[in-house]
Amino acid sequence: MKFLTVRAVPTVSWSSSHPHNFAPPLVTLVFLLVGLSIFGIGEALLVAAGAGVSPWTVLAQGLGTQTGMSIGWATFVVSVAVLLLWIPLKQIPGLGTVLNAIIISAVIELSLPYLPHPEQYLLQVSEAFLGVLCVGLGSGLYLTARLGPGPRDGLMTGLQQVTGFPIAWVRTSLEITAVTMGWLLGGTVGVGTLLFAFGIGPSVSLGLFAVSAAFAENAQKSE
Repeated sequence: MKFLTVRAVPTVSWSSSHPHNFAPPLVTLVFLLVGLSIFGIGEALLVAAGAGVSPWTVLAQGLGTQTGMSIGWATFVVSVAVLLLWIPLKQIPGLGTVLNAIIISAVIELSLPYLPHPEQYLLQVSEAFLGVLCVGLGSGLYLTARLGPGPRDGLMTGLQQVTGFPIAWVRTSLEITAVTMGWLLGGTVGVGTLLFAFGIGPSVSLGLFAVSAAFAENAQKSE
């Protein structure tokens, strides 16, 4: 269980020196795009499984229930709130932050029609579990490009730097907080939601650990 002790995004040979690098080496861009694509497939698997939405969508549902906003607008408000929390945490957006929204959304849209939509409960849970693993692996690849994290990943890495706790603990705490708030506000929680809330932290940590271990000979000391 050594992967659960990961405390930082590792620096490897393809990592960018700064998030504001808008002309990164091709290899850096490739790992970013591949990671985000795998991330998007994982999100699509969660949707196709039909076992429950992600914790942050539950929060958006709850916010919409209380305010009358549509799920789309509520999701936007939640995303903006998360980005505002970056300011005191001194997180820096970059090319990866922009592409995070574009690539993941596009991959979900393109892949969803071709993914299985099981009706049996066990298959739904299995597909949701596979989705969580894909999101974790995708995160491990795209974050090591160091071109800027997505909103939730930036909140995760920022809080990790402040607290010093392992990434798995930080991410799990964030997801549990989001789903609890959403449920209290009236959002709907499913088995897939809980699987994501408790599994995504270890999954992201596993993804980062796997990338670091696989490219150990090229890795530098983690920040």
